[in-house]
Amino acid sequence: MRPSLTTPLPSSLPSLDGLVLAPVADQAPGQVGTRTRFAYHEKDGVIWAEYAGGDVERGHLVGTRDGDRLDFRYVQLKRDGSTSSGHCVSRVAVLADGRVRLEERWEWESQPGSGTSVVEQVT
Repeated sequence: MRPSLTTPLPSSLPSLDGLVLAPVADQAPGQVGTRTRFAYHEKDGVIWAEYAGGDVERGHLVGTRDGDRLDFRYVQLKRDGSTSSGHCVSRVAVLADGRVRLEERWEWESQPGSGTSVVEQVT
C-alpha cells in the first residue's frame, strides 16, 4: 500500500522540517558516521535531506512519511570519488528530552550490504 502524501502527523510526532540529525555510532569505514550531518525537510508527507561529513562528500535522500514511518532512497558521493545508493525504512521516535530519533533499517542497492542505524537530532 502506497502511503498518502497528505497523511496528517499525530500530534505527538514533530515534523522533521528544519531538523539536523547525526548518527549515534559510526558505520563501516567509508560510509556515514558520527561526523555526518543530515539536514531534513518535510512537506505534505514528502521528506528529503542533504547530508555530508566524514567520508561522505555529498549525499541526498528523498521519500515519503506516513505517521512514524519513513521510506526513502539515498545516493551519496564519497570523498574517494565513488558513488553508492540504497533504500531505507525508518521509524520516527521522540526521546525523553524532546529530540527526534530515527531508527533505521537500510540496504544498499548499488553494492552488497544491509544493516541498522540510529540518528538523533543535534541540538
